[in-house]
Amino acid sequence: MKIENAIILAAGRGTRIMPISKGIPKPMIKINGQSLIERGIINVKKKIKNLYVTVGYKSVKLSAHIITKGVTAIFNTEGKGNSWWLYNSLITNLDKPLLVLTCDNLFKLNYSFIISEYLRLKSPACLIFPVNPVKNCEGDFIFAKNNKVNFLRRNKKSNLYASGIQVINPKKINKLTSPTNSFNKVWKQLIKKNKLFVSNVYPGRWFAIDNLDNLREMKKNKSLKNYFFKK
Repeated sequence: MKIENAIILAAGRGTRIMPISKGIPKPMIKINGQSLIERGIINVKKKIKNLYVTVGYKSVKLSAHIITKGVTAIFNTEGKGNSWWLYNSLITNLDKPLLVLTCDNLFKLNYSFIISEYLRLKSPACLIFPVNPVKNCEGDFIFAKNNKVNFLRRNKKSNLYASGIQVINPKKINKLTSPTNSFNKVWKQLIKKNKLFVSNVYPGRWFAIDNLDNLREMKKNKSLKNYFFKK
């Protein structure tokens, strides 16, 4: 099978990366001459036909930056949460797998691994792809058994860390959950129904630009920078 649809979430305000994000939205931050969102679009478009992007903070500026990059549609979610589009957009009733990414989580797209894990776990409504924990990157730790998530925690550590990579089926999620503006609340509803799955650990390098320290590390670490961004 093929995954023909993907979405990059790029609507956040980027408060932890102020004052840089005061002038430009976080997805437009450039490294090696390439913006975060441009890198994400190029990464996805190599493998996936339809690509959607959510914008919010400084939406006009960000939309102008990506409008010529080959995206299928742009969803303005300003003032909404990160899962609002899942219940209120043209892909709400999509009954196919949708790859969900965030613009500030960096990895090389291992398309064959994503598809094989999705099929191995029988095409669930929501499949989270974890990575090994990375120092100074904040996020959710995953606790699971037999690839089913029991709970997510930020203040308790495990050997699985939510990478920001998911494959979801929007139509299935709409049947299983009540509309909410937060993916965390989507996941909690799915956990209660034993319907949130986690794959095996995503192979390859992974890094997140969540705050100024992450950005500084990326810019000063030549091997890290050149691994993720074109020279």
